[in-house]
Amino acid sequence: MLAALTVAFGALTAWQLETRAQAAQRVVSYSQPLSQAAADIHRSLADADTTAATGFLLAGAEPKAVRDRYEQDLATAAKLIADAAARTTATSPAQGSLARINQQLPFYSGLVESARTNNRQGFPLGGAYLRYASEQMQTQLLPAAAELTTIENGELAADYAEAKAVPWGAYVLALLTLAALVWVQLTLFRRTNRVFNPGLLGATAAVLAGALWLTVTGLTASAALKQSDREGATPLRALNAARVDVLTARLAENLNFVARGSTTRYTDQWLKTTQHLSASAPADTPVDQLVGTLPEAFRLAPPQARSLVADARAQYAVWDERHTSARKAEVDRADYQGALDATVSAVGATTTADAAFNGTDQALAKAADAEQERFLASAKGVDGDLRTTAVAVAVLGLVAAAAALRGLGRRLAEYR
Repeated sequence: MLAALTVAFGALTAWQLETRAQAAQRVVSYSQPLSQAAADIHRSLADADTTAATGFLLAGAEPKAVRDRYEQDLATAAKLIADAAARTTATSPAQGSLARINQQLPFYSGLVESARTNNRQGFPLGGAYLRYASEQMQTQLLPAAAELTTIENGELAADYAEAKAVPWGAYVLALLTLAALVWVQLTLFRRTNRVFNPGLLGATAAVLAGALWLTVTGLTASAALKQSDREGATPLRALNAARVDVLTARLAENLNFVARGSTTRYTDQWLKTTQHLSASAPADTPVDQLVGTLPEAFRLAPPQARSLVADARAQYAVWDERHTSARKAEVDRADYQGALDATVSAVGATTTADAAFNGTDQALAKAADAEQERFLASAKGVDGDLRTTAVAVAVLGLVAAAAALRGLGRRLAEYR
């Protein structure tokens, strides 16, 4: 019975640790990359829509860099969609979201090309095509991308929970095995007056060593995974939300000029999005009391990324000021061209709203890279540690079984 208990302890512990190791491996190589890929698909699509509007406003003066950025966004989204579809199981609900994005993307790009062609020829129909393309992006593609992100974030959370789960079964069996070993040794002591049984003591030491090893590895693995979530995965989700809001605000700013005052829809969208991005508050408001995706990204950012998010917040403040100034020129002075020149520029001016937007977006991109590095630094290798412990405890279980059999065998031999 003792041998069976010790072997069972080793086997159960190894199985539970292997299950945790597989979940930890999925966090690093599957669910977190897919979660980030979903966010990158969302961001690439939003950036493509924003860049298409910028190129439309510049028309014949559209720089090659703007066109290249738009095409790169579409290429990035298409590649990430294909990669995610290949890595996602056929039964995953993510497949439906990926399929919808994949079906709608060529239709969207075709509308943008029609808008671009008509615009270059001076036809007013170009603006209608672009607004329709953007409507398709905002009502079809981006909601599907947001749904995909939610699904992948859910799978990441499930893998994290499994990887950090406490192996209670192993601990319970360890206690039962130790209790059985102690009871047998006390029974032998009462019957034989022998204080020590080397075999049973060795078995007890092996089980204790296995339980201790299990505890230490479990605590360190959980700490590493929690750190990877706290300094990587969770801040990245907040940062991705802020990046999408930044792009949505920029799109609204551009489409307002495309509409040429025919609707207040895009002005309202700017106000709603910027309020969600960073709600207005007095200048002396503590950062922990600020509301919005950008303050949230700053609060959650690890030290390695916090200064970059702070730079993004500073650039956003400049962008907001320049937007307000351009808006006054357009509305109060009816200076459409002056407002447009203050918003977009074909020559890379540093005093436009476009320049401040780019500064905001680039700072957030650097912060995302820093947080991704923190995630990998904390989570990578956890699965290997868990597997090493699984093998070690399994071996210790076998050693304990052999020692218990040897210890009991000697006592039984004395009665022959």
